[in-house]
Amino acid sequence: MFDALTDKLTAVFGRLTSRGRLTEKDVDEALREVRVALLEADVNFRVARELVGRIRERALDTNVLQSLSPGQQVVTFVYEELVAILGEGHHGLQASSQAPSVAIMVGLQGSGKTTTAAKLSMYLRRQGHRSLLVAADLRRPAAIQQLAALGRQIDVPVYQEDPLTSTAEDVASHGLEHARNLGVTWVIIDTGGRLHIDDELMEELERVKASTSPSESLLVVDAMTGQDAVNAAVEFHQRIGLTGHVLSKLDGDARGGAALSIAHVTGVPIKFIGIGERSDALEPFHPDRMASRIIGMGDVATLVEKAQAEITEERAKELEKKMRRATFDLEDFLQQLQQLRRMGPLSGIMEMIPGFSSLSKRLPTDAMDESRLKRVEAIVFSMTPQERRNPDMLNGSRKRRIAKGSGTEPKDVNQLLNQFKQMQKLMKQMASGRSPRGLSGLIR
Repeated sequence: MFDALTDKLTAVFGRLTSRGRLTEKDVDEALREVRVALLEADVNFRVARELVGRIRERALDTNVLQSLSPGQQVVTFVYEELVAILGEGHHGLQASSQAPSVAIMVGLQGSGKTTTAAKLSMYLRRQGHRSLLVAADLRRPAAIQQLAALGRQIDVPVYQEDPLTSTAEDVASHGLEHARNLGVTWVIIDTGGRLHIDDELMEELERVKASTSPSESLLVVDAMTGQDAVNAAVEFHQRIGLTGHVLSKLDGDARGGAALSIAHVTGVPIKFIGIGERSDALEPFHPDRMASRIIGMGDVATLVEKAQAEITEERAKELEKKMRRATFDLEDFLQQLQQLRRMGPLSGIMEMIPGFSSLSKRLPTDAMDESRLKRVEAIVFSMTPQERRNPDMLNGSRKRRIAKGSGTEPKDVNQLLNQFKQMQKLMKQMASGRSPRGLSGLIR
């Protein structure tokens, strides 16, 4: 997501913190590099100028320059100003005083509105809310069918009408009435988009908004579009009156500039970010956590939340006992692997670990390849429950059968078993209080 920006900022911070004292020239040179890095990341030039200006003003304070750790203080200033630019505080959905609450999803065509509408419905269900999806995009071919298919996948009802005999505002108002009959707490309306902003689009959205009185008007912004996303957000806010942004496709090759600009330019907070294609790949946006990721300090809070969502306290205690007794088997390993995959893309998880941006450069190029996890999972799935619990029983013929069943080679099965034995050996060493040896080999 922010790889290039993080790498450049980390390099600048490394030079700053390695110096015992800083001069005004040192600060100006570092901030010049910071500004270039921000602009290259597609941050709005006014936002970049303002951000750097505030950091410089704080950094050139005499008490800072003469302190024992001026470089670290400058890093702190960068973090704090990034948080301010991103929009301080977490902004959740605002429900209306009377159920159901309504959220309309707006945006340009291709921004991911329909998918995001389904993800938001899934997010609300995890929060204990029932919702109804309303297919009010009557212009894009297959938009209604797409939302209906997504609704079936996540088991959420979808209201739809014939696009040839209805209008977007009629579908929205009828959908709201249907939601009252169902007794749901939220109505999420997927609206139409265009390749570009025009009066026809805005007038339709204004009519939909007038017919439903939503408590949330959320603009879905494709993070890949950079500055165009910021310009679109300004126009939507002027015409529609937005209450929040949802940044989609942040798991791709986005440079991240939209995230650093859009809230500050429009004055409207970012409420959610899309981090993948799965229905549960939508996260609440926390400016402080995002700023921490950007400067290479990770995001431990989100990592812990993801882990807690996937593993119960009882299961964690059970695993701890198995590791202490060195009885951790391939059945347990498979469960852990599946939980890890449910937490999201491996690269995204690793980005949350402090200092990983510098460590990643020393890893093999395919270390974050998701296909490796899938291959390991396929190998373990091809074993019988008895073989998973007792890998020592795997002879040559069994290994050939497992390799054939998983679409791999016997050498791949052997490699996995050898690594698993190394892991068991390390667990025994740690359980006995001895210093674990061979850790570097396991990591390789």
